[in-house]
Amino acid sequence: MLDIKFVRENPDVVKQNIKNKFQDRKLEMVDQVLELDQKNRDIKQEVEALRANKNQVSKQIGALMAHGQKEEAEKVKAQIAADGAKIDALTEEEKTVEAELKKIMMVIPNIIDPTVPIGKDDSENVEVQRYGEPVVPDFEIPYHGEIMESFNGLDLDSARKVAGNGFYYLMGDIARLHSAVISYARDFMIDRGFTYCIPPFMIRSDVVTGVMSFDEMDAMMYKIEGEDLYLIGTSEHSMIGKFIDTIIQEENLPQTLTSYSPCFRKEKGAHGLEERGVYRIHQFEKQEMIVVCKPEESKMWFDKLWQNTVDLFVSMDIPVRTLECCSGDLADLKVKSVDVEAWSPRQKKYFEVGSCSNLGDAQARRLKIRVNGENGKYLAHTLNNTVVAPPRMLIAFLENNLQADGSVKIPEALQPYMGGMKAIVKK
Repeated sequence: MLDIKFVRENPDVVKQNIKNKFQDRKLEMVDQVLELDQKNRDIKQEVEALRANKNQVSKQIGALMAHGQKEEAEKVKAQIAADGAKIDALTEEEKTVEAELKKIMMVIPNIIDPTVPIGKDDSENVEVQRYGEPVVPDFEIPYHGEIMESFNGLDLDSARKVAGNGFYYLMGDIARLHSAVISYARDFMIDRGFTYCIPPFMIRSDVVTGVMSFDEMDAMMYKIEGEDLYLIGTSEHSMIGKFIDTIIQEENLPQTLTSYSPCFRKEKGAHGLEERGVYRIHQFEKQEMIVVCKPEESKMWFDKLWQNTVDLFVSMDIPVRTLECCSGDLADLKVKSVDVEAWSPRQKKYFEVGSCSNLGDAQARRLKIRVNGENGKYLAHTLNNTVVAPPRMLIAFLENNLQADGSVKIPEALQPYMGGMKAIVKK
């Protein structure tokens, strides 16, 4: 959510930003905000004047009564009562105007970074750099579900009976590999100075609307019936929510946290061949990283965050690339975002395994996350990034480490988490 003062002083900048995100339907909202803002300030000014007059006139009553001017005193009382009623009415109107103003402000997108490429959708995202050599072996790479099933490691049929489509059972060495990757990612981030955290897996609605846009909320979140609780779609939600309505001492920044959680998502949309299996699912586990920092440090932390994911995947012999998200592919709260994509030898292309985002002060403004600095209080900046999210990343792991004999090589970095195993072999 933007600062109302910024919108008031820079309406053309806000409108151009909306155009850059190809959301022209929202252009009229800027004028609506300006009108409501002016109306709100006019109401406040009128209420303030009425209260000042009420206080001043109230002092006359005693003097009038002392001089026996009872009739005049009653007139003053009547005027005070009328002003009081008007103040009450204006106060209620003020609440209505402010609610409408906030509702529209929550929909106007954040100002994107000047370096973000302008484009309509993810087809216009821009490749930044590749890490590791993408290889297509001289033997056929089976579909990832078939690789897992070859080790008796995946059971979709039973999961479908128990929970429906979009769920799975991981079994045996594949399940162990899943847990090993999460544990390795946890220690990888701890070694880089992040504090490990296991957060709540449900959050209240005020946290949901604080960390994401309404469109994201509708597309992702599962609501707990009869309660003001939602299942988290990523631990970023509850991790940023941890700081709701707090004032952080500047010397305690940055806050760098890495968190484990299950994640739950509706995952609306098409489900093609490559998205079956464990690619597009309603439940998965994830290691996340978040940073709360000073505004001047958010760019530096943004680069550090996506580099962490790159380094993690490269350490597991998985080639990756970074992709700069264009303006039309950015969620409304994001200032800048980079996707990390892993190489798929089967598809002979890269696919997303993580997303790094700088949200500027948008989440902090919604959640009232403030910093107490030398020159007063200001809003913090928040960032998040995926460390690793199996079982989707297992697709990249299995495809890139599959051997001609059907076994799967275990990279050296992961072997201690697999009990010393150097390969997964068919029993």
